[in-house]
Amino acid sequence: MPATDYQSSSASLRHSILGLRRDQVHSMDSPQTTSTLELELDAFQKQVTDRFLDLSAVGPDRLLSLAWIRKLLDSFLCCQEEFRVILFNNKSLVHRPPLDRLVQEFFERTVKALDVCNAIRDGIEQIREWKKLLEIVLCALDDQRLFGEGQFRRAKKALIDLSISMLDEKDSTASTLAQRNRSFGRQQASSRDQHHRNLGHFRSLSWSVSRSWSAARQLQAIGNNLVVPRGNEVVATNGIAVAVYSMNTILLFVMWALVAAIPCQDRGLQVHFSIPKQFPWAQSVLSLHERILEESRKRDRRNACGLLRELYQMDKCTRVMSELTDWAQFPLTEEKEGEVRQKVMELANVCEVLKEGLDPLERQVREVFHRIVRSRTEGLDSLGRPNHE
Repeated sequence: MPATDYQSSSASLRHSILGLRRDQVHSMDSPQTTSTLELELDAFQKQVTDRFLDLSAVGPDRLLSLAWIRKLLDSFLCCQEEFRVILFNNKSLVHRPPLDRLVQEFFERTVKALDVCNAIRDGIEQIREWKKLLEIVLCALDDQRLFGEGQFRRAKKALIDLSISMLDEKDSTASTLAQRNRSFGRQQASSRDQHHRNLGHFRSLSWSVSRSWSAARQLQAIGNNLVVPRGNEVVATNGIAVAVYSMNTILLFVMWALVAAIPCQDRGLQVHFSIPKQFPWAQSVLSLHERILEESRKRDRRNACGLLRELYQMDKCTRVMSELTDWAQFPLTEEKEGEVRQKVMELANVCEVLKEGLDPLERQVREVFHRIVRSRTEGLDSLGRPNHE
């Protein structure tokens, strides 16, 4: 967005929508303080606008990829830091009503986001275990001069294990995704019981959220009572209430996008985003929200355990490889052998992307978690309130 367009949208937001008049604001603090604060608030809104414009400009082949998710988290961390500085530099306002209440409500939402971060880290660990099964397939079939029945049997077993563990609850004999996640070795009424039991070796036994925890309910809790501040609240807070609303919305969207992309317990995407179009970043956020929903509605993605693009590629390759191993007859024809080698190469590419991207993603999720904790502690300290969980 050009600078002139941003300034126009920002001014329209402050004056037309929220009724913030400079003479009212100047009555709250000295002109010098207000001028500095206005610059900080404008810089914050521009940061949000620029970041989400960049995120929304991505093509369909990169949306919800590991690289895009990492970029989303980086945007969140940068916006959160600028927001933290605004609160820190204006502690006198943070102590006053109604800003003390608005800030406190924001911190309560961030506490709920901590559980989402924990669940997402569990989901990343799950993807790592799936990658290990892919590596077994690659070990069996990659760099083989001649394919034999033994290599195919080994690859087929790993592919079956992977397919079972990635099944959505609608396609599985298990009752819920949470049960499957926590009991890879649980006996199932299926002809593939033996393969399912063998998966217990790969599953992490450490979980960060309770069995009854729901990502869908947690997102709803974060979004509850999220409303645009009234004009009198904006005036009383010298405009900081607008920044609080913006940060609340960014927090909700980022947590929602993580739940959409990464496998986690009781995923659900039915979160409503209602953002006044006068916010300069509203169009980008709403566009991303709609694009992600459209992705989730595609026929081959409806029952996916996560919309992460690399998971989609993994699933596609796994299905094709399973068909190849099911109907392979030895010795393989030259055409069939070439097809197998092509799919093995695609699997190797997916493995490489996961290998390079999962660790940095987990570090970013951990950083989001710790940044939220530090910001909340600082905020509660500035309000003079104890930090009760």
